[in-house]
Amino acid sequence: MGMNDQHNILIDELVKLLNGGNAHASFEDALKGLPAELRGVKHDQLPYTIWQLVEHIRIAQWDMLKFSKHEKHQSPKWPDEYWVKETTPANEAAWKNSLKQIDDDRGEFIRFLNEGDIYKAIPHGDGQSVLREALQIADHNAYHIAEIVVIRRLLGAWG
Repeated sequence: MGMNDQHNILIDELVKLLNGGNAHASFEDALKGLPAELRGVKHDQLPYTIWQLVEHIRIAQWDMLKFSKHEKHQSPKWPDEYWVKETTPANEAAWKNSLKQIDDDRGEFIRFLNEGDIYKAIPHGDGQSVLREALQIADHNAYHIAEIVVIRRLLGAWG
């Protein structure tokens, strides 16, 4: 098997990792069937609501995507601008828009993976590569998706 074959296998595995659903629940699975009234419920033993986790996933993934692609991108201030204060979405449109951006940005990043050298350092970074950003997005999202599942379990709304 040649290097090009190995590279294609790696890209395929990264796409599976970004989409989730192999070793852990996908983002879509974690939210499937979630009653709207539970989006903003904060369990007393956990610091965030499902809405806050969804928004955090959206903001962080968007930041990593834009950083990877655009030299002039300015990341939000850590940690304040990565976490929304509102515990619940303002309305159904805000919820749907957040979910759509997460899906759209993930799709854009996946397309970006196939466009260039994923190993090369991002010129405007300090050593990051597209490969590193892909792994970071997947790891970060999986961690917070698991938190969504835990909250749903604690609220009796999973399974």
